[in-house]
Amino acid sequence: MNIINQETLSELSQVAAASPRLRKNLNLHASNESRSHRLLNALEPGTYIQPHCHLDAEKDETMIALSGSFGILIFDIDGKVCEKILMTAGQGNLGVTIPTGVFHSMVALEPASVFFESKAGPYVAVADAEKASWAPAEGEPGCAAYLAQMLAHFSAP
Repeated sequence: MNIINQETLSELSQVAAASPRLRKNLNLHASNESRSHRLLNALEPGTYIQPHCHLDAEKDETMIALSGSFGILIFDIDGKVCEKILMTAGQGNLGVTIPTGVFHSMVALEPASVFFESKAGPYVAVADAEKASWAPAEGEPGCAAYLAQMLAHFSAP
């Protein structure tokens, strides 16, 4: 049994803050081979997630904010932002389901931001065909600038 409480979220956020990628997940499913994946994801400001989509018809994903806030960006096939969603724990938009084939990314808008994620398993790494060719891959030059562009969509006017 897994009990999720404020201590769980705090500890996960501390590990994320200390990690080089500024994120950490806590799997709630038995293994990467499980048919249903449920996990907590802690993101800290400054982490970069390359825009991507999931092409497997079963891989739509649902995310629900448990603490902090996130900016979700939806892109068209050419990289233009089609929609931006502010997802904040306890107010406004609490979650989102992103359908298969939709390019998306997210940014952490405050420290100690954690969301619950659910999607079909088994785990398969994002394939090259699912990564946005118009955005830098994680670790490539230009990530910081691209992250700044993504964050700008959520800056106060």
